[in-house]
Amino acid sequence: MRLRPRSAPPGSGPDPLPRTADDRGGHALRAPSTLHAFNRYEIKYLVHTSRLPAIRDELRARLDLDSHAVGGGYGVWSVYYDTRLLRFYWEKIEGLRFRRKLRVRHYGDRVAIDDDTTVYVEIKQRVNRVTQKRRVALPYGDARLLCDGRQMVRHRPGETAFVQEVLGLLQGLDLRPVAMTGYQREAYVGHDADLGLRVTLDHRVRGRDREFHLGSDAQNRLIIPASMSVLEVKANDRVPYWLTDLAARAELSVARVSKYCQSVEAFGRAPRSVFHVPDHDADPPEPHLATPDAAAAAAPSTKA
Repeated sequence: MRLRPRSAPPGSGPDPLPRTADDRGGHALRAPSTLHAFNRYEIKYLVHTSRLPAIRDELRARLDLDSHAVGGGYGVWSVYYDTRLLRFYWEKIEGLRFRRKLRVRHYGDRVAIDDDTTVYVEIKQRVNRVTQKRRVALPYGDARLLCDGRQMVRHRPGETAFVQEVLGLLQGLDLRPVAMTGYQREAYVGHDADLGLRVTLDHRVRGRDREFHLGSDAQNRLIIPASMSVLEVKANDRVPYWLTDLAARAELSVARVSKYCQSVEAFGRAPRSVFHVPDHDADPPEPHLATPDAAAAAAPSTKA
């Protein structure tokens, strides 16, 4: 059933930056069952295309393809909201222990997006070393009414506090769309001993700084070189040894790369930080993996 918007009562929004026990201590989220919540560690690497075949072979040997990865992958499109002075951007660059960002995200083909298409309104935040993500699914028309129109919309029972938090952030901080990103995602999920593990490879990372309708045919441009992909490891507790060994043998280094920050910098909204991925690659590495002995010497900690 199509949900119809309704106006929010005056003063119904919470404080723009509520401080909760979860914010202070990084405890597990206690979200209502209808609110999708994730609480995990994340590690990112930049991978040259020459490394991908060997990495992909090992991932496919140990993990399952994500059930949504029809044909090997799917599109991920996000519109990020920030203040006029880019508060969320600078919190990320400065590495604050508690930081957050608000986005509207669509999975799949953006060509057919209309007001009835399901999208996700998400708050992604970092508490110490733990990444927490909360989101609700809404028809795109309602998501725009909430995030761009700053109006309360109808939602499912159990989601009220989260929708009010989103509205409070938008109104209290005067948030507006700042950047859009899009990429093709290849996703793998763990099973048995690796249950809860998720590994993604994001290719052809693009963005734009205007025309923020998710279904717009406005031109995007690469914000990370086409020869580089972003590998993300997401784990509930620890990263398995075989995966850190794989990263070491492939001579991958942990990268503090943010697609949102990369888009902001690529379009000149902020100076390029030390974390910015250069527009042009250095000479590509040899496409073979390092020896196991070299991998053992270079292996990072198994803790995320």
